[in-house]
Amino acid sequence: MKVDARNATGGPGREERLPLEQVRVWPLAERRSLSRLSDILVSPDQAPGPVPAEVDAAVLEAAEKIRHARERDASVLLIYGAHLVKNGLMDVVIRLMEAGWVTHLATNGAGTIHDWELAFLGRTEESVRAHVVEGCFGTWDETGRYLHLALLAGALRGEGWGRSLGRFVAEEGLELPAPEDLERSIREEPRHPLTAARADLLQTMVRHGLSGGRVQVSHPFKAHSLVARAFERGVPFTVHPGIGYDIVATHPWFNGAVLGRAGGWDFAAFGASVERLDGGVVLSVGSAVMGPQVFEKSLSCVNNLRRQAGRPRVSGHTIFVVDLQEGGAWDWTRGEPPKDNPAYYLRFCKSYARMGGTMRYVQCDNRLFLTSLWQRLKRRIP
Repeated sequence: MKVDARNATGGPGREERLPLEQVRVWPLAERRSLSRLSDILVSPDQAPGPVPAEVDAAVLEAAEKIRHARERDASVLLIYGAHLVKNGLMDVVIRLMEAGWVTHLATNGAGTIHDWELAFLGRTEESVRAHVVEGCFGTWDETGRYLHLALLAGALRGEGWGRSLGRFVAEEGLELPAPEDLERSIREEPRHPLTAARADLLQTMVRHGLSGGRVQVSHPFKAHSLVARAFERGVPFTVHPGIGYDIVATHPWFNGAVLGRAGGWDFAAFGASVERLDGGVVLSVGSAVMGPQVFEKSLSCVNNLRRQAGRPRVSGHTIFVVDLQEGGAWDWTRGEPPKDNPAYYLRFCKSYARMGGTMRYVQCDNRLFLTSLWQRLKRRIP
């Protein structure tokens, strides 16, 4: 293997880069997937099972807060990690979304990768331990290729990650412009806001021998896809990735600029929902890092713009943080623990506890929480 060495700065020193474009990939169908849609899918109509009293009290409070939020047209944000999908909760969340109880979905890159693989193949998840050693973790052709293609095409419409991928799944493919048309638009409008997006798509098409026209990709299980159903319902769905975090980075099509552009636009779209959060609700379910980190920056941006406009900061919101981990044996209603307390370093609690409003930590399985919440809310559809 030859490592690429480049002088990136024009000055002394050389920067070595791994030739990621040479990574080998295999058909996704050949992967031994650990989760099947038919095995994991949770029915919204099934009883959640025994609910501990403290969890039931939190669910009841969340349901009442959500009802009040929707009565005043305030945002209800569901921020979730990939395990929500791997636990098969898609149909439960779809019911919450279609009934109008949840107004915005936000996840990380993995949350959409598992969603897409289930919609496309009906299977997802792999053995990280075994596949990293073998050099095949994440190296599955269709996942990296189609996700990049969806974002590349969506960028020409100014769409972020969630909307681009949702459209791709819902419409079972996309249309690509002819390479010569892209080249012409770049030449004639070099200062256009989408010039960089056009150039990324053009380079990808040339490098991989793609011509313009329809790219048809069947998604036989799209009825259970959160990203597709959100697109069809017009519900904002934003994705907040990290460069190198997700398996699409192990694909020869990997392009950090494409992922960053889509994620950047989604961050702004997330902020538009945070702007409507007064008296609203945040449900952070199984997101230990992405959720609190993205939310705190977005809330700061909203309050910054409000301050400039002479408007009051966001207030009256309630945040329910749901995770299996212990909350550090700390009563978060008391505020933030001191730095010598291990609970101080639990980002998923500490960050949200700093965000104004009221924060409640609920230690339970996300299946129990969300199915119980749906059972509470469905008795009173808005």
